[in-house]
Amino acid sequence: MELPEKAATEKKTMGIDPYERNWMRLSILLLVVFAATITIGGLAMGFEVPGAEQEVDPRTVLDSPPWSEPGVREVAPGVFEAYVVAQAWAFVPREITLPVGAEVTINLTSPDLQHGFRVDETNLNMMVIPGQVSTLSYTFDELGEFPYICHEYCGRGHEAMFGVVNVVSAQEYEALTATDDAATSEEAAG
Repeated sequence: MELPEKAATEKKTMGIDPYERNWMRLSILLLVVFAATITIGGLAMGFEVPGAEQEVDPRTVLDSPPWSEPGVREVAPGVFEAYVVAQAWAFVPREITLPVGAEVTINLTSPDLQHGFRVDETNLNMMVIPGQVSTLSYTFDELGEFPYICHEYCGRGHEAMFGVVNVVSAQEYEALTATDDAATSEEAAG
């Protein structure tokens, strides 16, 4: 006995309505697009996921270098390291000055609470957990001020946790560092 044509067609399509089948296809296509976007963002555009680079003792971190003197250090021409301490309720240092085009690796830790660190107009965004050092790198290609804030509620003084990355011209940066070096040598001599 022959099946009617409609019944044979339904059997071939597993009884899925064409409207539903199109939505399934669209869903699979979106998953492929999302996976491709994440892959391209991670490999081609250099997105980094912050991680715990090392561990420190939160009780003694402020007494040990480089955390005892947080700030910016030039490790090679145009390459900097910034050590920032997030402590209730302030970032130390509150201001980071870099020349335009500088590649900076920002290292953060906290001796007390969990904090957040996000720099406006960049992809710098990480958690700061006591006992861990979070690290991300970024190249500042534009002049200007880039404010940073704590984006993780850390208590009553949370709104005071902010700072700024000042990106200045190479000439202005050289003038600032020459002034800082002169002041440091005066303090050492006097």
